[in-house]
Amino acid sequence: MSTLHIGFIGTGRIASAIIAGLSSRKETAILGFDPDTEALRSLAAEYALIPSSSPDELAKGSNIIILAVKPYLIKEVLDELRPSLSPNHLLVSVAAGISTEFIRQHSREDMRVIRVMPNTPAFVGEGMSALCRGKMASTRDSDIVSSLLGAIGRVVLLEESQMDAATALSGSGPAYMFHILASLAEGGEQCGLTREEAILLGAQTMLGAATMVLNGDKSPEELIRQVTTPGGTTEAGLKVMEEGNIRAILVDTVEAAAARSRELGK
Repeated sequence: MSTLHIGFIGTGRIASAIIAGLSSRKETAILGFDPDTEALRSLAAEYALIPSSSPDELAKGSNIIILAVKPYLIKEVLDELRPSLSPNHLLVSVAAGISTEFIRQHSREDMRVIRVMPNTPAFVGEGMSALCRGKMASTRDSDIVSSLLGAIGRVVLLEESQMDAATALSGSGPAYMFHILASLAEGGEQCGLTREEAILLGAQTMLGAATMVLNGDKSPEELIRQVTTPGGTTEAGLKVMEEGNIRAILVDTVEAAAARSRELGK
């Protein structure tokens, strides 16, 4: 395979995680542009990243351009980038709520666009990235991007109509998990554990439970039944969760985040 030249516009947290994952790949050259020149220099010192002085310079040296900026900045970035774009470029956006059509309409009519929603566990190589193809993008385009994102975790290809749900579930999901972990740890503290002990017990338990789901063939509901003994400790805890309607609260949490993702795209 010929060398891929991947340019990042924006080098914040998610971009940094992807760059870290890609930095060890052979046949990959990484370029970056960020108005924060100090942040760009710092990232270039840590990874094999070539700083660009402008979006135009970055576009001239890249065949894949990753738009890693806040949603409200996408139009401004595309306006500046448009004169430098050609049909040979593949645009990849990680901006929440921004559709592939919006990007195509504000760049080029023939622009190939892939929309991606990664998440912060990418920093430890356990990210979850959802992606979809725009109107002009090919299967080969999505295969290339899937391969790149595989360096930071798992990847799933979705329809664009599903991307707001993915944003709400996996994109925002780490914060929900941290909230649940902090709450479980607080319960552990109240029962006599230290903060450090409670977080270790809770975090490893979350990791182990998730691994059982991902590596096994049983549903979460089946696994709950397996670990619950009638009249036992697990049943006592689950009863409190059921009385508090935790399931409905978490469903509503995802739905609220998905609604916000849709609003960002308007």
